[in-house]
Amino acid sequence: MADVEREQMEYDVVIVGAGPSGLAAAIRLKQLAADAGTELGVCIVEKGSEVGAHILSGAVFEPRALNELIPDWQERGAPLNTPAAEDRFLFLTEKSSFRLPTPPQMHNHGNYIISLGNLCRWLAQQAEELGVEIYPGFAAAEVLYADDGRVRGVATGDMGIGKNGEATDHYTRGVELLARETLFAEGCRGSLTKTLVERFGLRAHCDPQTYAIGIKELWEVPEAQHQPGLVVHTVGWPVKHNVYGGSFLYHLENRQISVGYVIGLDYQNPFLNPFEEFQRFKTHPAIRPFFEGGRRIAYGARALNEGGFQAVPELDFPGGGLIGDTAGFLNVPKIKGSHTAMKSGMAAAGAVFARLNGSNSGVRIRDAVRQSWVWDELYRVRNIRPSFRFGLLGGLAYSAFDTYVLRGQAPWTMHHHHDYTQLVPASQMPRIEYPRPDGKVSFDRLSSVFISNTNHEEDQPAHLKLRDPAKAIAVNYEIYDSPEQRYCPAGVYEIVDADTGTPRLQINAQNCVHCKTCDIKDPTQNIDWVVPEGGGGPNYPNM
Repeated sequence: MADVEREQMEYDVVIVGAGPSGLAAAIRLKQLAADAGTELGVCIVEKGSEVGAHILSGAVFEPRALNELIPDWQERGAPLNTPAAEDRFLFLTEKSSFRLPTPPQMHNHGNYIISLGNLCRWLAQQAEELGVEIYPGFAAAEVLYADDGRVRGVATGDMGIGKNGEATDHYTRGVELLARETLFAEGCRGSLTKTLVERFGLRAHCDPQTYAIGIKELWEVPEAQHQPGLVVHTVGWPVKHNVYGGSFLYHLENRQISVGYVIGLDYQNPFLNPFEEFQRFKTHPAIRPFFEGGRRIAYGARALNEGGFQAVPELDFPGGGLIGDTAGFLNVPKIKGSHTAMKSGMAAAGAVFARLNGSNSGVRIRDAVRQSWVWDELYRVRNIRPSFRFGLLGGLAYSAFDTYVLRGQAPWTMHHHHDYTQLVPASQMPRIEYPRPDGKVSFDRLSSVFISNTNHEEDQPAHLKLRDPAKAIAVNYEIYDSPEQRYCPAGVYEIVDADTGTPRLQINAQNCVHCKTCDIKDPTQNIDWVVPEGGGGPNYPNM
C-alpha cells in the first residue's frame, strides 16, 4: 500500500480541526489577507463526517471573541438564540440542595446558551464564503516533516484498510496537505499534537496538563418544566468531597435542556464510574423534576483540559503551532473555553500572517496569545482548579479567598500532577455500588451510545492501541480491577473470560465516542488513541 503515491495539495496554511479555534483562525487569516490585498490559500481538514459532528460542549457561550471576529454576527444569523437569564449555583447533599452565592466568574449576563456544534457549522459557512476550503470526513493521521525537521503539513489517513491491515476493494490512499504553516486545532488530547509535543519538547517548561471527563445529554421536556435562559450548576453529591466534580443544566430554546456532569480525572478510586455518577445525579430530588415526562434525544462525552495557565505548553514549533483546546485554554471556574479557544486561533492567525507576508518573520504565536486578553483571564484564575486538592470545602474556601481578597493576584502559583498517577490500587479502595437505571431519567451505557449516532467501519484496524498488551491484565486487571471498564463512557473496554481464570481485555472500538479518556487515565499510559477512518465516531446533532 505504501508504494501507492499520495496525491499532494499545497496551501499557505493547513488547519487540523474544524472546531472554534480552527475556524476562527481560518476566518481571521482570510480577513487579514483581504485587508492586505493579498491571496492566501487556507484549508481545514476535519475528522468528523461533517463540521460539528464531533463538537460537544455545555454550552454557555461568551461572545467576546465572536464580537471581535465577526461584529455583525447577529445580522448574519449566528445561532445564538437564547440569552442567559438566571444563574443558580447549588450545593447538593443526597436528599437536599442549598443555594450558594454565584461566583463572579459564573455570572452569565450577556452570554448565550447554545449548541456549540451548530455555532461551528455556522462559522464554517462564514469561512467558506471567504474562500476557506473545508474537508470534513478526512482524518489527519500523520504529520509530515521536511528534511530540516520543519513541519510541512499533514497526511490524511488511508481509507479501506481491513482489520488484517491489508487493502480492501475500497482502498483509497490518503492525501498529503502541504503548507507553509500548519496549525493544529485538534481539541483535547489531540493525537497528532501528542507526537508534536514529544518531538519538539513543547511541555518541557510547563506543568502537566490535567483533565476532566464531561458527559452530556440533550433532553426535550414538557413546556411547564422549561425555563429558557436558566443556567444551573451544582457541586457536592453524588461524588465524594475528595473528587472534583459538578454538573451543568442549561435551558435552550425549543423546550430543550442540556444536562451534563464533569469529573476531574485526578480521582483516586478505580471503582468510580463517571457515567454512573451522571445517571445518579439526575435522580436527585432537586434535579429529577426537570426531566420527568421528557425524552432524551442525544448523548455524548469528551475529555476537557483543566490545567489552565500553568499547563499551557510552548505553542510554536518550526512550521506551525498549537491553538485552542489542544493547547488548553479552558477557563475552569468560568466553565467556558470556546471564547478563549477562538481568541487563541485569532491571535495565532495574526502571527502566522505576519510570518507569511514577511512583515515579521520572527513573531511567535505564544507572544501573540500572551498579549491578548486570554493570558490575563487565565492568569487570574490559575490557582482555583488546583486548590481543590484540599477537597470540595477547602477548594471552595480557597477559591473565595483568591477571588474576593487576592483578586487573582496571589504571589504564588499552585501546580498540577499527571492524572494517570493518581489511581490507588483497588485493594485499598471501597467498591462503589450504583443503582440500576430506571429507564426514565437514568439509563445504561449501550442505549446511550446508540443515541450518540456513533459508527465506525467495522472492517478497519482498531484505533485504540495497547502499547504492551500484557499490561492490560498484569497491571490494570490485577492491581486496579481494570478501571477502563468504568471510566470509558461508551463501554469500549470489557474484561471477558474472568470466570475461567484466563481474563482478557476485549476492546469494542466500534462504540468509541472519541472522548480520549482512556488515553489520559490509563495508569501506565498503555492505551494510545489514534484517529480511525475519517467520518467515523459520533454524529452529534445540536450538541
